Amino acid sequence: QVQLVESGGGLVQPGGSLRLSCAASGNIFSINVMGWYRQAPGKRELVATITSSSTTNYADSVRGRFTISRDNAKNTVYLQMNSLKPEDTAVYYCNADIKLLHPPSIVNYWGQGTQVTVSS
Repeated sequence: QVQLVESGGGLVQPGGSLRLSCAASGNIFSINVMGWYRQAPGKRELVATITSSSTTNYADSVRGRFTISRDNAKNTVYLQMNSLKPEDTAVYYCNADIKLLHPPSIVNYWGQGTQVTVSS
């Protein structure tokens, strides 16, 4: 069994910052790609991903404002969000491709989501 537990969401004013964290725990051998997605009413979209060797990819809408990073020793991925805009308001979900110990396999997991609201 694997769990992804997110934290760090909340209410912030436009121009402000938040840092999201997502910690994976359980039957883990290793973690390949980790990422953040967000869902506003009607659509879920990719925000950013990071590979085990720290290669990153960003949506055009967040590039230059958001930074994804990971701590492989802690099985944790972070999303530093700066210069937040009202259109960044969404539920943010952590996602990870995890290689399990038993049985040996690669399974994709989602976190439960954390609300980010950008409003004055």
